[in-house]
Amino acid sequence: MSTQRTIHMLMKQLKGRLTIKIKIITTLENPVNWALLAILAYVVRSYAKSNKPIAQEPKHPEVMVFKNYTPIDLLPFDGHGKEGRILMGVNGSIYDVTRGRNFYGPGGPYANFAGHDASRGLAKNSFDADMLTDPHGPIDKLEDLSTDEWESLREWERHFANKYLLVGKLIENEAA
Repeated sequence: MSTQRTIHMLMKQLKGRLTIKIKIITTLENPVNWALLAILAYVVRSYAKSNKPIAQEPKHPEVMVFKNYTPIDLLPFDGHGKEGRILMGVNGSIYDVTRGRNFYGPGGPYANFAGHDASRGLAKNSFDADMLTDPHGPIDKLEDLSTDEWESLREWERHFANKYLLVGKLIENEAA
């Protein structure tokens, strides 16, 4: 009796599976269902292969400490170092102009000012290297500038103050 019972249960299961297969086949005979299946497959595939970058958590910007720099301290910050930072002196203030790498970095039109006190060149609107003072000597006091040159320097100073981060103050070499 148990063998007959087992056979009866197996027949019932086969009949149930056969019914499911028949329902699937009859469902797929309808062209609308094929179209819906194709759309579903496309959407699933597109979602799975999405090339959108995963949003990354924004990084906190590097903390800059306001400090005193001598002309010698500025020299390594000309954009050539491993960090690539560019600092520039303007009327006693030091600005991080790294964001303006195209202007102040290597190959830029104002590259000779990077890592130096650029006050005299900015005041005279001359971007030549001979406008730079010797970094091993005293800071240029700019005593011979005309009124127009002082005004030009102040305009440049406002430009830097509005656009770049003030990171320090320029002090004499022996004051360090």
